[in-house]
Amino acid sequence: MSSPWGAQPPKLPSMDLNFGKLPKGVVQAGIGAVVVLFILFTSAYTIDEGERGVILRLGKIVGEAGPGLHFKVPIINSVEKISVQIQKEAFDKTEMGDTRLQTYSRDQQPATIAMAVNYHVTDASAVYAQFGSLTGMKSRVINSRAYEQLKTVFGQFDAADAIQKRTLLNAQVFAAIRNAVRGPVVIDSVQIEDITFSNQYETAVELRMQAIVKQQQAEADKQKRIIDADASAYEVKAAADAKAHQIEVQGKAEAGAIQARGDALRNNPSLPTLVAAEKWNGVLPTTMMPGNTVPFINVK
Repeated sequence: MSSPWGAQPPKLPSMDLNFGKLPKGVVQAGIGAVVVLFILFTSAYTIDEGERGVILRLGKIVGEAGPGLHFKVPIINSVEKISVQIQKEAFDKTEMGDTRLQTYSRDQQPATIAMAVNYHVTDASAVYAQFGSLTGMKSRVINSRAYEQLKTVFGQFDAADAIQKRTLLNAQVFAAIRNAVRGPVVIDSVQIEDITFSNQYETAVELRMQAIVKQQQAEADKQKRIIDADASAYEVKAAADAKAHQIEVQGKAEAGAIQARGDALRNNPSLPTLVAAEKWNGVLPTTMMPGNTVPFINVK
């Protein structure tokens, strides 16, 4: 294939830069600027709020920096940032894996517990000196001691108590972990989020609860029958008392009437004759027995 320019392509302008032709002062100024920029970029650093900077000089801790802009000697000094904000270590089941804690209750029931531990660093330099980083401190202190104390405390509770007295269990686990974790970190809170027992235990608990509910229902039915019977007996007794009271009142009234009549007869012997005369219709009998008298005339 032939070239569109013919046998020889055109020559491009030369891009050869010859710094030797530049003034010496300009070269030195450029080198100086590069050095200054290098020092600025490698010596300046910032610490955010919620962090502390552990200053190292050839690997030795020589100080600690708070939030803000700081400078260090390049190469010789370095800074390790440690967060002092509240951190959360979750023992739970997530997409990344299952970190829930396995333990046993006092009555030997296996349990799987989801728990969260909140903590914060109080001495960043000590954390770096003892553990190298926040992650190292978490794995060697928080995780191990939290699990150890949870097993100890949970083993003092029966499975039923662990469910029914969750608040007490949580408080005792928190106190145990806080006392066990000493040094440059403080435990802020512990929250037991879930307790799961074996399927066999869950089934046994459900059956026991159903039996308790049936027993309570039977007791309630029994009490209702007793109350209904008492109410019926009370109604019968009330009716009998009312009837007896009525009879008593009537008897007293009749006795009073009889007594009044007796007193009247004693005081007025002729009262019966008067009463009979008041009731006589004025008609004399058509027949009379021999020896009888005409009524109200007293004639033999």
